[in-house]
Parts: sequence; C-alpha cells; structure tokens
Amino acid sequence: MDDLIYTEKQKERREAYEAMCTRCGACCGASNGDPCVNLAADSNNKYYCKIYENRLGKQKTLSGKEFHCIPIRLLRGSGTTFANCPYFK
Repeated sequence: MDDLIYTEKQKERREAYEAMCTRCGACCGASNGDPCVNLAADSNNKYYCKIYENRLGKQKTLSGKEFHCIPIRLLRGSGTTFANCPYFK
C-alpha cells in the first residue's frame, strides 16, 4: 500500500511540475535559431515536442548539431537560464 501511495504522489508531483511549462520552447532552442528537430509549434504559437515521451537522450538540432535532451530539473542545475521560464524563477 505504501508503494502505491508513493507512486501516486510522485505522479502528482510530476504532473504539477509539467503544468508549470508555458510552452515557450526556449529550453529546446526556439529562441536561439537552432532548435531541436522535434520542436514544433501549434496554431497558437505554443511549442511542443513531437516525441515528448521518448525525447530523452541523443537528439539533433535543425543544423545537425547533436545534443542530449535531459529533464528540465537537471537543466536547472546546470547554470542555464531562460527568461520568463517559470522553472528558472
């Protein structure tokens, strides 16, 4: 029972953390001119990842540069910041 409660709490925390995203695309390169090939914009000019559930690991930018997509919580600890991103405030 404790494992079930723990798992549910983790899911709730993950969903709350994901809900903070404003879908600006900055962490995926939307503002630097060389975004991830999997970054797309919807009709409201909000960004999303075309392979979100499988995004982590080696990816490429539009210019072909390779990088490793990592969870935003790890990016926060790297010293990188993005203006107006709620994760970095």
